[in-house]
Amino acid sequence: MKYKSCFAYLLLSVALTSTACMAEAEQNQQPEQCQAWPAWHAFNKNLITKDGRVIDPSTDFLYTTSEGQSYGLFFALVANNQPLFNKLLIWTQNNLSQGDLTARLPAWQWGKRKDDSWGVIDSNSASDSDLWITYALLEAGRLFKDKRYTALGKLLSQRILREETTDLPGLGPTLLPGPVGFHPDEKTWRLNPSYVPIQVLRALYHHTHNHKWLTLIQSSQQLLIQSAAKGFAPDWINYHAQNGFELKGEGSFDAIRVYLWAGMMHKDDPLQQAQLNQFKPMLDYLAKHAVPPQSIDIISGKNKGVGSVGFSAALLPFLASSNAAAQLEQQKLRLVARPLSENPNDYYDQVLGLFGQGWIDKRFSFDKEGRLLPAAGTVCP
Repeated sequence: MKYKSCFAYLLLSVALTSTACMAEAEQNQQPEQCQAWPAWHAFNKNLITKDGRVIDPSTDFLYTTSEGQSYGLFFALVANNQPLFNKLLIWTQNNLSQGDLTARLPAWQWGKRKDDSWGVIDSNSASDSDLWITYALLEAGRLFKDKRYTALGKLLSQRILREETTDLPGLGPTLLPGPVGFHPDEKTWRLNPSYVPIQVLRALYHHTHNHKWLTLIQSSQQLLIQSAAKGFAPDWINYHAQNGFELKGEGSFDAIRVYLWAGMMHKDDPLQQAQLNQFKPMLDYLAKHAVPPQSIDIISGKNKGVGSVGFSAALLPFLASSNAAAQLEQQKLRLVARPLSENPNDYYDQVLGLFGQGWIDKRFSFDKEGRLLPAAGTVCP
């Protein structure tokens, strides 16, 4: 069995590499008409290296994270760019998973070390990135009609369930932020609401038919609703075995994605309306303020600083799905007055813009089962 496993992995690696090479050669043979997507073109040009590494230039050590790779895979899929998808996948496998995504989850952080060498800086995995990588693979198997992606996605989905979930008292099977470091004492767990986009969990159930994903959807909805008791999502929150969620903290760079994921859910998803209702205080905040907060206390509602234009972009789907026309127009105007293109090397703002503005502009959407619905055609490279 050991030799068969090694042989199967060799075939997978060779097949992916061969596909990337052939597809790259064919990349110049684009359709006569293809869609322009300036924001994606800029991201691809400025933040993705030729060998498929997504870089965060704002850091001194030019970090790459599994998050960045996962989002790169997702948008390469939206853009119908299989050559780039393969480059991103091969780089992720070779550098974050020691050459084998079938054997281990990707390390979350890679970059220049203090001794000037390059490589993995933190080998712990991040479950949100792992979810998005798995989602991208399973959806690539469907959209690119390639069962190798599907097989790899199913293997990763199994590993997530084994290594990044636990059964919490009163909450049930729950997604942890990573395999280690989020269980500070015997009765406390640290969770991140932005790590559980419901549409992604739904798609993983649809592809695998593993009912544990359904239980994770239920616990994730509880996490999203109960951690935002006053309507503001936290970045991080502690869960205690006896007392449930410890309602304190702030919502900022992580939490902004909670509103983003909620807004992009399909209107027929039975869990969306509960989220939109719970997060209504953010609508009320935006009705009184011109811009979203950079950080907000989840209980008092006291804000600190001004959220970036990326925050405004992230809120567009939430405002549209909430039928908040005035607040939606306000944030759109801000993005016209201060376009994201002014800061093309701001990795996180660019990601938020690709999601929020891309969804608003109908470049992609999700169906009620969480499957990706990209706009028809191919995005020009």
